[in-house]
Amino acid sequence: MHAPAQRIHPFDLSQLLSGARSVLPGLLLTAALAAFAGTVHTIRLFSGLSPLIIAIVLGMAFHNLIGTPVRAKAGVGFSMRRILRFAIILIGLQLTAQQVAQVGLTGLVLIAVVLGATFVFTKWLGRRLGVESKLAELIAAGTSICGASAVIATNTVTDAPDEDVAYAVACVTVFGGIAMLVYPLFPALLHLTPHQYGLWAGSSIHEIAQVVGAAFQDGKEAGEFATITKLSRIAMLAPLVIGLGLIKHYGKAAKHRRPVPLPWFVLGFVALVGLNSVVTIPAADKQAVAAFTAFLLSMALAGMGLETDFAKLRAKGLKPLLLGFAAFLFVAGFSLMLIELTA
Repeated sequence: MHAPAQRIHPFDLSQLLSGARSVLPGLLLTAALAAFAGTVHTIRLFSGLSPLIIAIVLGMAFHNLIGTPVRAKAGVGFSMRRILRFAIILIGLQLTAQQVAQVGLTGLVLIAVVLGATFVFTKWLGRRLGVESKLAELIAAGTSICGASAVIATNTVTDAPDEDVAYAVACVTVFGGIAMLVYPLFPALLHLTPHQYGLWAGSSIHEIAQVVGAAFQDGKEAGEFATITKLSRIAMLAPLVIGLGLIKHYGKAAKHRRPVPLPWFVLGFVALVGLNSVVTIPAADKQAVAAFTAFLLSMALAGMGLETDFAKLRAKGLKPLLLGFAAFLFVAGFSLMLIELTA
């Protein structure tokens, strides 16, 4: 007589709880660092730094001075991957098709040309300088689109080591910070209109917080147009990441090809942009979602810091930093030239 067949439940609660317990210590650690980063950001001395940047610095300091506990590793990895992707999807609620339309066709073409030229230039110069291809690609993405968020989103298809991600984030942070301080000197020097200056800041400065910090110093009109321009630039993250995934797939020899690394979370980002374009979401709710999104991104960056070893960063030398500086000069100069010619 046969024993009754064991029923297999598609939803195994015990396995789910076990998985939750394994990631909880790391999640609590990254959440604590993200919360502390938000607190530090409120201090006047550090208010010019994005909480994302503060979070990765805190994570690196914790890991290299104290050490990341072994039992936190699973949760740290969960923050770096799953939470990051969910946060990028939520960024879609900060952008509408109507905002993109305000930039105009000429502005959108200019942003796309600057993005593409900066990405190609950075990759080319990276090869000439001998910078590792994956690291150069991350610096290219961070410089051409939207700083740290672009770096970590692009790495879903680049698949670079965590130290490369941290180095690329450091590059865009340093040079984006310099841009935030230096750009406000140019409207008067170059006789830029608020529209021109806003377009320049939005199309070339790395982080959105840095764009806001630089552009509003020239007035409300420049600041608002720079913000819209920057959000339109962020929207181009989706085609870039999908395009890179396709290139990496079809660029390999047939026998070495893996499935196309289609980043489904990017499609979620696009879907929420569409939803935000047709459904009116109360301003208070959007602000709450934006704050929650920033917190989740800070958790992801804190996780990145907790996986970053300073010794490995030092081993990469100064060439990637030089590449980040050259990319910064290129995106600033090339975008300004196009604006002077067209805007």
